[in-house]
Amino acid sequence: MYTISQTTQHSFREKGSKFIGYLFPVSSKEEFEDQLDNIKSKYPDATHHCYAWRINPTNTKEFSTDDGEPSGTAGQPILNKLKSYEVVNCGCVVVRYYGGTNLGTSGLIQAYGRSAEGCLEQAERSTIIPTKNVEITYPYNQQKEIDQLKNRFDLKEIEAQYLERVTIKIACRSDQAESFLNALKNLEHAGVSTEHLGSGYVTMSTN
Repeated sequence: MYTISQTTQHSFREKGSKFIGYLFPVSSKEEFEDQLDNIKSKYPDATHHCYAWRINPTNTKEFSTDDGEPSGTAGQPILNKLKSYEVVNCGCVVVRYYGGTNLGTSGLIQAYGRSAEGCLEQAERSTIIPTKNVEITYPYNQQKEIDQLKNRFDLKEIEAQYLERVTIKIACRSDQAESFLNALKNLEHAGVSTEHLGSGYVTMSTN
């Protein structure tokens, strides 16, 4: 699974109609709607503003709309491209200016899919890695042991507090979580405590 970090744009003409596609990162439906409003204000006289989005890598929600095009010929082809490229936390809007010639069902499906794919081909994707997140509290004399765990497992430190004791929030790859938690359990006798914070994800550039 992947996500993107920058907006890409792709446009072309098909039998007189102009298609302008935008792909952009979002992490909520509200963020998407803000981006959609911006695009609509940029192309207020367009015939259609069709779109799809996929949000939340740990519990993916998705949506698409044809915005007046025949059912299944616009939003769904856009969504299908997002799914085939395995991207989440992004939205794609395709603006169409009608050129006077009907494209037919298959023509519309191809055109909207082509516009989305043109944006996706330009996008720099980052890999999404599912994690289990934990909070670890330990005395300073256990720093060496904790550092050894950081070297042994694929971890990302999210937050750290150094007070009377050290408290850190750590994201561990889901496929390593069981072994990591067992290793932490072996340090309980030395004053190391853990609290499960649930599931999450981190991103890693593929370029």
